[in-house]
Amino acid sequence: MKITTATFISSYADVKKCPAPDKPEFAFIGRSNVGKSSLINMLTNNRKLAKTSVKPGKTQTINHFLINEEWYLVDLPGYGYASVSKSTREGFGKMIEEYTTKRENLDCLFILIDPRVEPQKIDLSFIGWAGAQGIPIAIVFTKADKLKKNELQKNIAAFQRALLQTWEELPPMMITSSEQKAGREDILEFIDDVIEKGSQS
Repeated sequence: MKITTATFISSYADVKKCPAPDKPEFAFIGRSNVGKSSLINMLTNNRKLAKTSVKPGKTQTINHFLINEEWYLVDLPGYGYASVSKSTREGFGKMIEEYTTKRENLDCLFILIDPRVEPQKIDLSFIGWAGAQGIPIAIVFTKADKLKKNELQKNIAAFQRALLQTWEELPPMMITSSEQKAGREDILEFIDDVIEKGSQS
């Protein structure tokens, strides 16, 4: 897939105000500071599309971007950020839970994981929760350039082992680096395949 246009459409904290669910939608989520905005900008070849920040928890709304006039890329708030209020932290946040469970045109939720750290309880919990809700998910490992290849493979294997304690079959997984533009084609090809299968059904 070649991305020719990427247009900011809306930013809302209320799921009901999101654009009409009339196009395939692919959302990105992860712990704060996992590299979500950088990944979105890398995918779209637009450094200014999603706002990047050194301060975690910057995204507090559901941000829709229209890609090629055909599908939506959605930037979701991070989960597990310590400075948000306790009521927001209960569960994974009402906004996130409502969007991911009720948005009928959500074709895939990409869950971003930082492979530099050992498997985090919040990531495993969120993936488990999403699986139990029947939300279609894929795992995206970010910042691959920050590790040596053998370290990266070892850490990803540890994450897969942690998941297999509760999952019979692992969800699709992709490895990316926003710095090196690695994994870009893998994600776009995956999205293309999902859209094509949807149009055939």
